[in-house]
Amino acid sequence: MLAVQSALMPVVYVPHGGGPLPLMGEPSHQALADFLRELPAKLPTPSAILVISAHWETSGVEITSHPAPEMLFDYYNFPPETYEYSYPAPGFPELAHDVLQKLEDAGITASLNPDRGFDHGTFVPLMLMYPEAQIPVIQVSLLNSLDAKAHIALGLALQDLREQGVLILGSGMSFHNMRAFFSQDPSVLIKSQEFDSWLVERLANPEETAERLSNWEVAPRARYSHPREEHLLPLMVCYGAAAASGAPPEIAFNQPLLGAEVSAVIWRD
Repeated sequence: MLAVQSALMPVVYVPHGGGPLPLMGEPSHQALADFLRELPAKLPTPSAILVISAHWETSGVEITSHPAPEMLFDYYNFPPETYEYSYPAPGFPELAHDVLQKLEDAGITASLNPDRGFDHGTFVPLMLMYPEAQIPVIQVSLLNSLDAKAHIALGLALQDLREQGVLILGSGMSFHNMRAFFSQDPSVLIKSQEFDSWLVERLANPEETAERLSNWEVAPRARYSHPREEHLLPLMVCYGAAAASGAPPEIAFNQPLLGAEVSAVIWRD
């Protein structure tokens, strides 16, 4: 069991970019890669990291429990060297069991997964943030129902981990329309900014955030920005984990990526 800390660990939602591009020195991802490298200096050192990646969905919540997770290269048609990356951070079976108990206590169906490795939603940002790979990492799945309220509830069930120094890291993209990314249409940036502005404004008003986020589809350009919402849902989990403090978050990154505006968010005490 991790010790209780004197201050709450921040909760962070980051864009992880396109496949392994942030690790490849790809010019359009340079600002994001720089942000991720510099981010740990703005945070206390975590006792462990819990990642909610957009790239793992299950019918009930699953939690990685292997003591030494392998790599899961869940992207396609990239150079051979991108399938040789290694991120040998240890797993944390004890923490996985603790998370399982918290979810069950909250009435959320959950189970341990001893076989799942680190997908690129986990290893890409962590290779930049914590390249030494010394901090234990577990990964928690999204629900394939894609229900926003259920993911806020998932975050609420995890909030006590902040007292133990666990960094809850949501890894997705605040804009994720693959067709738009590759369209070279200049209107993509304007449309993405409409949704991003709505999102930032909602997060800045904690008293109304939960209801508004639960009904995110009414936002300007909502379904244009997220034809499928799996990259937005890690933000919902992070919001739930941070909601008890009632403090508005910091927009820590807000720049174009692949022609669309994306944001990263940090919740502190």
